[in-house]
Amino acid sequence: MFSGLRDDVRNAGRYLGQTMRLMVGLPDYETYVSHMRRTHPDRDVMSYEQFFQERQAARYSGSAGRCC
Repeated sequence: MFSGLRDDVRNAGRYLGQTMRLMVGLPDYETYVSHMRRTHPDRDVMSYEQFFQERQAARYSGSAGRCC
């Protein structure tokens, strides 16, 4: 009976965490990885450290950092 509720709470927590990270400008590595695997399967996925450095550079350099 409560397993569905537990899943709902877990999903809500996941979305809340993602929203909070986006509000303060922290990059979401899991979203990046799923995007790369789905949209650019021929490209290598950056490590978390590479991804974080690239996102910080894109955020503070004033240039757009989107791939598509």
